[in-house]
Amino acid sequence: MERVNIKNFFEPKSIAIIGASDHIEKVGGILLSKAVKSSAKIFPINLSHEELLGLKTYKSVLEIKEQIDLAVIAIPAAFVAKSMEECGKKGIKEVILVSAGFSEVGNIKGEEEVLVVAKKYGIRFSGANCFGICNPWDNLDLTFANNMPGRGEIAFISQSGALWSYVAELDFGISSYVGLGNMENMDFNDFIEYFAEDKKTKSIVLYVEKLKDGKRFLEVCQKAVENGKKIYAIKGGSSDAGEKAAISHTASLASDYAIYKGAFKQAGVVTCENFLEMFEKASGKKSQYKSKGVKIGKSAFILTNAGGAGVLLSDLLTKRDVKIVDKSLDIIGTALAEDYMRNFNEIKSKDFETLFVILTPQSMSEMEKTAEKVVGMKNELEKVGRNVVAVFLGGKSIKEANNIFEKNRVEFVNGFGEI
Repeated sequence: MERVNIKNFFEPKSIAIIGASDHIEKVGGILLSKAVKSSAKIFPINLSHEELLGLKTYKSVLEIKEQIDLAVIAIPAAFVAKSMEECGKKGIKEVILVSAGFSEVGNIKGEEEVLVVAKKYGIRFSGANCFGICNPWDNLDLTFANNMPGRGEIAFISQSGALWSYVAELDFGISSYVGLGNMENMDFNDFIEYFAEDKKTKSIVLYVEKLKDGKRFLEVCQKAVENGKKIYAIKGGSSDAGEKAAISHTASLASDYAIYKGAFKQAGVVTCENFLEMFEKASGKKSQYKSKGVKIGKSAFILTNAGGAGVLLSDLLTKRDVKIVDKSLDIIGTALAEDYMRNFNEIKSKDFETLFVILTPQSMSEMEKTAEKVVGMKNELEKVGRNVVAVFLGGKSIKEANNIFEKNRVEFVNGFGEI
């Protein structure tokens, strides 16, 4: 396979935002508003506007005369193959495919069409169904997290995008972030290989649900460790309940946890059992999030806007002998307060003792409104002797939500280390 110029993902001089929007609550609007803060030249692609944020728009990348280093695609899945074809004709070789609606929802045909086009033109892409890429050192944020983290020496590569919204709120210091999504084209190996040579990166942190090429993983990790990098990983889906959640999250078919632990050890990767512990080890800093003694109960249901967070919580609770009822219900990152409430009304009749409501602070998230909805859930379940725990992951974005919880006596945590 053609070797990708990964530097274009992190230090592009020009970016086409395909699906750019003037609606700040939409993914295309969020990506455009963030991209213009970088030093790259931005080209919005939009069919119905002549300009966005003062920038001339184009109906296709083929209308742009300048060279484009990187394209970000955030349009419905049905139109992605055509857009990828236009990128190929334009000579764009690096693409971030944010668009969802592929293998994670059973659309194998659509995924294959995109892969055929990418192969035809030698395009390498991260995704689909990915959260984007962030390089704080260049003020480049092509994600929809609520905040940009401080600059540091940790590279975070994750199959779960929404976990980035959580990490971006913490004070560990990040060199770069990569959301892999479904790993249709690029995977951990491509980016580990890059960070092994990156001077700003001292440690590499991995959130893994599955590996595609275990042999190459061993090779690139061993080389990175030999190059002085420390690598830490947590395996999402280490329990049966977590594995079920992982399968529905990124179409991952997770294998036996012991196999992964053995592979990590052979590769020189430090296996971590707790998400926060992983970043503490990588940074040498202790987090402020310690156990608060919330009432877990003997059975639980998980409602989440972050698939990876649901997987990790399923694993954590299972290790504490809590029965997970069904699998976590992932209402995706764009979930608003009403989405939480609507889904609560559908699941409240299920047989669980404690409802865990996860929110990661994404740009479109309604933290305070969702907190108010959680209060309503708590009041309703309390009448029948059941409990709610709000798992609002992050820092400054959720302070007001925390105030709402405290005022209304709702149990809440802001990090996995508190449970």
